[in-house]
Amino acid sequence: MKKPALAAALLLTTALPALAEGQLNLFNWGDYTSPELLEKFEKETGIKVTVTDYDSNDTALAKVSAGGAGFDLVVPSAHFVQIYVEKGLIQKLDLTRLPHHDNIAPEWMDVEWDKGRNYTVPWQWGTTGISVDTSVYKGDPNTSELFLNPPDELKGKINVVPEMNEVVGLAVMWAGGKPCTEDVAVLKKAHDALMNGKQYWTSMDYGTTEHMANGDWAASVNWSGETFRSRLKNPNVVYGYPKEGYPLWMDSVALLSDAQNVDEAYKFLDFISLPENAALISAFARYPNGITGSAEFMPADMATAPEVNIPAEFKAAGHFMPACSGKALEYMTAIWTDLQK
Repeated sequence: MKKPALAAALLLTTALPALAEGQLNLFNWGDYTSPELLEKFEKETGIKVTVTDYDSNDTALAKVSAGGAGFDLVVPSAHFVQIYVEKGLIQKLDLTRLPHHDNIAPEWMDVEWDKGRNYTVPWQWGTTGISVDTSVYKGDPNTSELFLNPPDELKGKINVVPEMNEVVGLAVMWAGGKPCTEDVAVLKKAHDALMNGKQYWTSMDYGTTEHMANGDWAASVNWSGETFRSRLKNPNVVYGYPKEGYPLWMDSVALLSDAQNVDEAYKFLDFISLPENAALISAFARYPNGITGSAEFMPADMATAPEVNIPAEFKAAGHFMPACSGKALEYMTAIWTDLQK
């Protein structure tokens, strides 16, 4: 799930949002909320939205779990939704207060992580793959080899976004396994490949859009929309779908159990369920959304963008990341801990 953000340290210093009538406090990934959307919502409803950024699912979950943050809405990725539900951190939606709930596209309505969409409304979805600067590397971008066993021209010029589930997931799929595997042989192969690749990485950073556009990096494990935004600034940037397997994800908006501005939150959830408003979200961050009819309101270039439209030959390689538990989570965490040393 995909998305550059402010550093967690900055988040911790952010003042708590105000709790007041006619206000709404949205806790969302950084650089992921359309200013035009917020301006339109305020103009139509009189409700002022305050957005606080986070940089990862783990950061958001920890902050919400601690309580008292004053947020009304949060935007977790698919594999985190049930964690929020099980912890009692988000509340079941009153669908009678969402007259446009049926605008959710059928393929995104009865999803595994939220059957019938009783807890969430779609925000955006995408993939995690490889951004490549073709002025540096002219080979096949559709492989995780580029960050696990990179060619000489990429060594020392690679970034990896610091998202455990997606990075370890890519390595596990490269090693022939499935996400959340407990196969020790596969996990060892993935671990060794990551440790080998790390020596050739220059950074593990979220700020991919500008760095790839500016040529600071030659490749990055990256999200589809961020790569799209980089390509708009630098046509040498392409997006690769690792043929060994890559993560699919969707981020959705949920109403927190301790939300103070509940009426305002329902208005916002229904507002983003309208096609023309969902299109504003996508036009800004360059990811597709899950609202029927929104495509006709989007920028024309999204209709054919390779970062949005998964090529037929790579569709079967995409997998939604489940919420790993038990031994699988222990193994993944151990791999990730080694990678941070």
